[in-house]
Amino acid sequence: MQTMTRMILVKAIYDPEAGVWLSESSDVHGLRIEAPTFEALVERLPGVIEDLLADDGETGDIPIEVVAHRSTRVRLGIAA
Repeated sequence: MQTMTRMILVKAIYDPEAGVWLSESSDVHGLRIEAPTFEALVERLPGVIEDLLADDGETGDIPIEVVAHRSTRVRLGIAA
């Protein structure tokens, strides 16, 4: 068995039409999850990643960094 020394990077985005946070991309093949809040998405990540990596034979604590993107708008009045 090999000890894991890498960090897992997960990029998350908010889908306003569906009203959920999605894992847009990650270092873990097959990681595709969604949750109603960013906090819920982050809470689900360790368990899902553990399931996806269970057969890799690696051990140790793996840091997970989540980078999130969400946009909004500001509407400014037209000056007369």
